[in-house]
Amino acid sequence: MTAASFKLKYAGATFLVVLLAAAAIAGLFLERRAADTRSLSALAENAARERVDPELAARALTIAAHAADSIAGAVRAGDTSGMVRRLQPFMDDATVSAISVTTRSGQKLFEWHRGAAAAPGALSTQAVAPVRTFVENIPGAVTPETLASLTLVLDQAAPVPAATLSGRLQEATAQRTRLTWWLALGVAAAGALAAAALLWRAVNRLQRPVGSLIRSAERIGQGDYTRPFEVRRQDALGDLQQALERMRGRLRHSTINKEYLHSVLNSMTDAVFVTSPDGVIKVANSGACKMLGFSEEELLGRSILAVLDERERADFDLLQAAQETRETVVRTRSGQTIPVSLTGSRIDSDDAQFQGNIFVARNITDRKRAERRIRYLARYDALTKIPNRMQFHHVLQQTIARALRAGQVVAVLYLDMDRFKEVNDTFGHGAGDRVLEVLAERLTRAVPKETVVGRLAGDEFALFVDGLPADADNRGPIAQLARGLLTEVSRPLQLNQQEVFLTASVGIAFCPRDAENVIDLVRNADAAMYYSKQNGGNTFAFYSPEMNAAAVERLMLKSKLRRALERDELEIRYQPKVDLRNGRIIGAEALLRWRLPGHGDIPPAQFIPLAEETNLILDIGEWVLNRVCLDYRQMQQQGGEPGRISLNLSLKQLRQASFILRCRSVFRRHHVSPTAFELEITETTLMADPQRTVRLLDELYAMGLHLSIDDFGTGYSSLSALQQFPIGTLKIDQSFVRDAADDAGDATIVRTIIEMGRSLGMDVIAEGVESRRQLQFLRSNNCHYGQGRLFGEPCTAADLLALLATQAGGRAPFAHLLREADETASRSA
Repeated sequence: MTAASFKLKYAGATFLVVLLAAAAIAGLFLERRAADTRSLSALAENAARERVDPELAARALTIAAHAADSIAGAVRAGDTSGMVRRLQPFMDDATVSAISVTTRSGQKLFEWHRGAAAAPGALSTQAVAPVRTFVENIPGAVTPETLASLTLVLDQAAPVPAATLSGRLQEATAQRTRLTWWLALGVAAAGALAAAALLWRAVNRLQRPVGSLIRSAERIGQGDYTRPFEVRRQDALGDLQQALERMRGRLRHSTINKEYLHSVLNSMTDAVFVTSPDGVIKVANSGACKMLGFSEEELLGRSILAVLDERERADFDLLQAAQETRETVVRTRSGQTIPVSLTGSRIDSDDAQFQGNIFVARNITDRKRAERRIRYLARYDALTKIPNRMQFHHVLQQTIARALRAGQVVAVLYLDMDRFKEVNDTFGHGAGDRVLEVLAERLTRAVPKETVVGRLAGDEFALFVDGLPADADNRGPIAQLARGLLTEVSRPLQLNQQEVFLTASVGIAFCPRDAENVIDLVRNADAAMYYSKQNGGNTFAFYSPEMNAAAVERLMLKSKLRRALERDELEIRYQPKVDLRNGRIIGAEALLRWRLPGHGDIPPAQFIPLAEETNLILDIGEWVLNRVCLDYRQMQQQGGEPGRISLNLSLKQLRQASFILRCRSVFRRHHVSPTAFELEITETTLMADPQRTVRLLDELYAMGLHLSIDDFGTGYSSLSALQQFPIGTLKIDQSFVRDAADDAGDATIVRTIIEMGRSLGMDVIAEGVESRRQLQFLRSNNCHYGQGRLFGEPCTAADLLALLATQAGGRAPFAHLLREADETASRSA
């Protein structure tokens, strides 16, 4: 209701009330006047009657006596007609209305009535006269005798004076009534207008404070408690203002208002959706509107499913999504899809209107792009844009599986450039990279489109041909393909305006004849390639068992490995982990070595796979943990601070049901803290069974053990997986570090991993640091930790203790290497 309608309503009501009250009073007054007028009229008529009635009675009596005398003789004679004749003059008198003659015995001798009724207001009177005659009962003496009685009724119109007085009174009363009504109406109207004006003024005075109260109450209803009330009145309205001000103050101190919540939500860059329990959006912040391109009004009332991409809706479960973090895809107003990390949480409340869910959607486009970039760089060679060793092995493994199921043959061709080092030494690494790019293009063009070509190492390439028939000799077609490759490779190249000729050596192995798995098949092809290279190069050779004596040696190692623990042939060597900022030792990695009598040191790459195949890895892993704990305890007792010791953890150890209990038992037995150790896990191990692995790693982390990903960049883990696991350290695989100072692709991968690890709050350690150039590259890219042969070969516990003693004396064991690397970099600059 507006202020004007408010005033008009109450002013009009006041006007009508006063007008009706005045009309009622005037009506009562006029009715009283009319009653008085009627009383005066009655009094006037009565007074007139009192004056006329005696005269009328005397006249009636005179007329009756005269009539009685006139009919006395006829009555005596019994002559009725005579009576009528004699009474006729009286009956002709208009004032006589009735005549009757009655004998003494009550007999009616004559009776007459005038037919017309008396006029209204007429005066009427009745007179009785005896009808007498004189009888001479005594001679000489006459005496009157009453024969009958005559009754006469006389009517006369109202006296003129009385009628005039009553009429005048009524006329005067009517005039005064009309005048009184007009005066009453005027006075009532004036009073009503005055009352309405006074009320209008009073309402006008109340309007401002009442309007202020209404606006303030509306602000409080909307959650705005910041603006105080202006309390100036001392009446009841002022008391109301004070009560509302007290309520506002209490609400301000005890309530978080809606504007504050909106400002908090809108200050978030992530999209926030507050929904009802059935998923209908009730609140959407500015981040959500900006991400999706809709206004808040357009989003309110929609289902949370409506903002998801159609392909994501079928698998979206509202109850599950409200209790977890998941990755999904939303669709914007323009139809663009955006990958998001959606975190849901339930809103529990006793009030049903506040129950529901809250979802926070974070745009992970950059993260997905980085994941794709890392995945691409991890699987594809950045220089030649063809699959690297890891991707080639992965695709080859799938092809082998299909071929074995289909009963077909797969041929692997391993190609290595002859004397490629001379190109780098003569023309530089840039020219060498260009040659590799050209070779990759030539190899890709020389083979069928569906054939996979990969770069396995610096100048080593491989390709495979599948779908070969198992019941035919495939050496002829493959030999023709190999000759075509050698011809394509040997075509001249232009380097720095000079024509260069290159050759290659090719080794060929067949699956399943020569091997049924990727490792053995590639290794056998590699052995055949070396056989070709030993024969002068620029040729090809098919694998034969005589080329690879490793198969026999492998069987021998498998049998001797079972007794290695019993014969104490295993040893632990420690490779220091160095802080690249100051050259201090921050820890070490425990490396397992097998010193086999008569054969020397067996590399872990040879016997660890054997141990995993035979399940000896479980016993060996427990022996390593006991030995490292024993060495650590001894170094501590001798005053050394070895820092954090890393141990490699295999997939079979992690799958062992009693692994965590065994770890606790070993640490308790040697009285060492789990916080002093770090378990290194490969990406493959992490992703083998992510849900089970994350539970086990959480238990290990809760125990106090630190966890790191070994050989990062060679597996298939994603950034979202890294966030799920309690990982604290990333170790860059040495295959990337090896050429990081010279190869742009490896350098990009290393820099990306360093930045990613730092952004995730993880330590990053570079493995395989073997040159000062690598050291300087890592330091220039803010990689703080490294390990490798540049800092010495893996050493015994005693040698590590000596290094720690040097460090405890105040001199960093490897500070001189940092200075030399800086000097080399300064000279190169």
